Amino acid sequence: MKIAIDDFGTGYSSLGRLAELPIDTLKIDRSFVSRLRPDDRSGRMLVWTIVNLARSFKMTVVAEGVETHEQLGLLWDMECDQSQGYLHSKPVAAVELAELLRSTRNGYILPPDPASATP
Repeated sequence: MKIAIDDFGTGYSSLGRLAELPIDTLKIDRSFVSRLRPDDRSGRMLVWTIVNLARSFKMTVVAEGVETHEQLGLLWDMECDQSQGYLHSKPVAAVELAELLRSTRNGYILPPDPASATP
């Protein structure tokens, strides 16, 4: 069994919990990911700090609420392990999810980057 802290940085998910509980995964709350932009230094530093904090505890890091290719690129640069959000897929029924995963490579659901599209 694995344990994750969801919505890290909000509510009861505090730094103290990292030392108290046998946590495997830290999920960065979408409120932090939404501030992840090249022009928002404090937003980038906050997410970078959470990613590196989790790494120091040997945890997997998941970013919630990823909606743009720009956010995903910044998370990749920070070596965030996983992401979830509308960029990958809107919520779908279990039957649709099975088909969606079959149609992807290695389970990664990455829509094409509109900036790289050719007319």
